[in-house]
Amino acid sequence: MSRPGAEAYHELKAALSASLPGERLIDDPLRTLAYGTDASFYRLVPRLVVRPESEAELRLTLAECRARGLPVTFRAAGTSLSGQAVTDSVLIQLGRGWRGHEIFDEGRAIRLQPGVIGARANQLLAPYGRKIGPDPASIASCMVGGIAANNASGMCCGTAQNSYRTVRDLRVILADGTLLDTADPESVAAFRRSHTELLAGLERLAAETRGNAELAERIRHKYRLKNTTGYALNSLVDFSDGIEILKHLMIGSEGTLGCIAAITYDTVVDEPLKAAALAFFPDMAATCRATIALKRSPVSAVELMDRAALRSVEDEAGMPEVLRTLPEGAAALLIDVRGNDEAELQARLGEVQATLEGIRPLEPVGFTRDADTYALYWKIRKGLFPAVGAVRETGTTVIIEDVAFPIERLDEGVLALTDIFHRHGYAEAILFGHALEGNLHFVFPQGFERPGEVERYQALMDEVAQLVGVEYGGSLKAEHGTGRNMAPYVELEWGPEAYALMWEIKALFDPENLLNPEVILSRNPTLHLENLKPLPAAHEIVDKCIECGFCESVCPSRDLTLTPRQRIVITRELARLEAQGAAASDDDVARLAALRADLGHAVDATCAVDGLCETRCPVGINTGDLVRDMRRRRLGHHAGLARRLGAHFDGVTRAARGTLRLAGAANRLLGDGVMGAISQGVRRLSGERLPQWTPALPQAAPVRVLKRHVDVEASRPRVVYLPSCATRMFGADRRDDGESRSVMEVTLALLERAGFAVVIPARVDSLCCGMAFRSKGQFDEADHKGRELNRELLAASENGRHPILCDTSPCTLQMQEHLDDCLVLQEPVAFAHDHLLPRLDVTPVGERVAVHVTCSSTRMGLGDKMVALARACAEEVVVPAEITCCGFAGDKGFGVPELNASALSGLAEQVAGCSAGYSNSRTCEIGLSRHGEIPYRSILSLLDRASQPG
Repeated sequence: MSRPGAEAYHELKAALSASLPGERLIDDPLRTLAYGTDASFYRLVPRLVVRPESEAELRLTLAECRARGLPVTFRAAGTSLSGQAVTDSVLIQLGRGWRGHEIFDEGRAIRLQPGVIGARANQLLAPYGRKIGPDPASIASCMVGGIAANNASGMCCGTAQNSYRTVRDLRVILADGTLLDTADPESVAAFRRSHTELLAGLERLAAETRGNAELAERIRHKYRLKNTTGYALNSLVDFSDGIEILKHLMIGSEGTLGCIAAITYDTVVDEPLKAAALAFFPDMAATCRATIALKRSPVSAVELMDRAALRSVEDEAGMPEVLRTLPEGAAALLIDVRGNDEAELQARLGEVQATLEGIRPLEPVGFTRDADTYALYWKIRKGLFPAVGAVRETGTTVIIEDVAFPIERLDEGVLALTDIFHRHGYAEAILFGHALEGNLHFVFPQGFERPGEVERYQALMDEVAQLVGVEYGGSLKAEHGTGRNMAPYVELEWGPEAYALMWEIKALFDPENLLNPEVILSRNPTLHLENLKPLPAAHEIVDKCIECGFCESVCPSRDLTLTPRQRIVITRELARLEAQGAAASDDDVARLAALRADLGHAVDATCAVDGLCETRCPVGINTGDLVRDMRRRRLGHHAGLARRLGAHFDGVTRAARGTLRLAGAANRLLGDGVMGAISQGVRRLSGERLPQWTPALPQAAPVRVLKRHVDVEASRPRVVYLPSCATRMFGADRRDDGESRSVMEVTLALLERAGFAVVIPARVDSLCCGMAFRSKGQFDEADHKGRELNRELLAASENGRHPILCDTSPCTLQMQEHLDDCLVLQEPVAFAHDHLLPRLDVTPVGERVAVHVTCSSTRMGLGDKMVALARACAEEVVVPAEITCCGFAGDKGFGVPELNASALSGLAEQVAGCSAGYSNSRTCEIGLSRHGEIPYRSILSLLDRASQPG
């Protein structure tokens, strides 16, 4: 296929701009690079990124691309590993407009659009005690479009509950723009009329395949295993009707046959009772014998881990001591058993124990139902992949190969595969996998920059393909999809007859080869060695990033500008271009200039530096630390101003309260409409340097309440109360008829009612945890304010003798990270749940309320406590889905209001009908009130309303 010229893409953008807004047609160097990157080790930069938000827009895009002969690639979350979601042509991203869902038959089926995250689907099904069948390890980040298009499976679903086996219906858009809904008889009838040739061709291929006994048997054998190499040829032996064949061919087709616009799954039971055992065996042979025996028993999952894999995590915090004492050559099985009720679980556990009686483990196998131990066992298993990523050499990537052996030959296959890796110099490779399906993952670091490394990798892959695909009749890609990575080996695994069949299928669906060309099928024998992703050293904070994309689903700027992964991609590209120096080409010089021009808003200004990305990152990267360091270097010349502000912090907060009083008076005089228009105009004239006024702006806080006499008699337990600078500035929402008191007033009232003697630190008006300075890159002043606060809190708490309550969660986290370890620091949720609830009489208010778990509460592991506290105080509690960080980020909600608006998109619809919302950060509550369209208050206010003296 000849490469289209730049003019064709300009024409495409112009044609689409008549129907799609410009912000959803992206061709600048920064965002095409960022949005074009996926989790694989391949790099292609799209010429145009299109973000359609409806089926009509998607069909229009396909028609315009087809008219110009421009290839297209579909993308959901970009967590795939085999290069199936990258392109140097047109990338179609299915995101915000593709998150619809509909539940049928009391949860027995669910229709999902491709932009729904897998974990969200299971969250929707949880009230029915059900879930979708596929359970990939990336389910908290990957989207349904990718799950179906890759036929992703996972640890428990095996081959019986994957997308191929559990798909009920599809809405699919083909290369010619035709929409087929297999659940709609009228759509099916119309399709049979319009696409007679396609359906007849599929039915002919199916009949020919079933008539070829040898080929049909080979296909059946291949799909006894997990197998995502090539197209789903089992559809040709499982079905004879063209619609059913088409429906099942779409599963695992990786966007090469059409786009899955919606999928309806038959759901599966989510068994609530769980038990697990970590069983150790002296060698791989014994481990594999145990696996084969367990295949016939009622287990939910059996995960295999070799000695190298266990060694990679044995020094991690919380790991069992036994991991360090295992002999060389030992291996382990994580055995998971589940049941719907106690009797069923106990019966299954008994059967599993009986199965293992003839196989001698290194120590007795004991199942646990303790939630913490159960979680620890799975933490070991899930920590294997990142363990390699965290210790690899800078500049290398992490490759995870994904094969499957016939289970009866699993032990032979493991030993042979291990030998190949060692012979090619990959001694650091670790092995783990879904043992029941013979599905193994080999993980190893790989560089491509040094001479000979590409050739070494090629030699390894050639030998692995021959061993797995030919000698053992296994699968070269069991669950990660063929992509570009395995496309050159599809014929080797399947043989020329089956391979020719796949090309016939491709020609029937996509005769012009415009849908994701070179993915799954390719005539290029070195495709898997081309367009390899560079990973230059860029910054020590992020050099370990493996670009998996797990961070993206919790990032508040994910729908606005960039995600943490994408910020790192841009940082690496800047480092690569800057390293060229005088040797850079004219194109690279221009590219570097373009990236620098767009860097400020996309990478820096719209990053909330909330740290939620670290909670999802396999290698523990907080991209906010990277952005803060960028600000430190960029704003270092403001250090003197920061010192002056820190030295006169009481005056800063006093001035802020004065500004709030003036803003309130102006708003009462002018009204919301005029006030908003003036604010926007002034902000525009200032080049968006001045903050944006919001109707949710609170009134000034009454700090005088801190000056009152506080009884500290010895008979009452003491607590040091530290009101944050935010609560010392921002009082109650002037529009909130249900709460007229400031957070300080509510907190003091609660502490008094619960019988605590309150100590207010000296010089409280001048105190600051330092976060306001650190977030602006002023690290020195942040440290200075932290030391100042540390001294006052040590004095007030008598060197940690008394607990310290800070009324703002983010500030508490900042203090926990930077102040003296002897200080017992708690934020409102933990203190209220652990210390106030037991001392108060609580009667839940008869209302429906919303709860926002702040990013800092999530990072401190307090989400469940916060919801439990709310449920103790209100009859109905709503926790809005997929609202993570609110994006207000201290003062960023005033300076970059679009971040707050994007992060809270859809909040108002989810909290409709709630009387109020509750959280634990005053600035977050400003943005939540604005975009939730209900008043948000401190969670302490809810407890105050629900409690009476005990």
